[in-house]
Amino acid sequence: MDTSWLQDRITATKALIEAYETALTTLSSGTQKSYMLDTGQTKTAVTTKDVGAITDSLNSAYNLLTTLEARVEGAAMQVRPRW
Repeated sequence: MDTSWLQDRITATKALIEAYETALTTLSSGTQKSYMLDTGQTKTAVTTKDVGAITDSLNSAYNLLTTLEARVEGAAMQVRPRW
């Protein structure tokens, strides 16, 4: 796989993680009821009721980051049928 493409995806995923963490920190502080989440592709107004969805998205981004970093290190995924 193209290492430079993977590095670009890692950089983008890290930026997304930072955006999600900033939104969660801001909303969890209690000083703001809403926040403008800028993911680099879209800007979305989120509120305290969106914290669960943002947390799920953050966890997904961390999983993606882990997978991408493993691929840069040369890891490969093998799927074997359970026959």
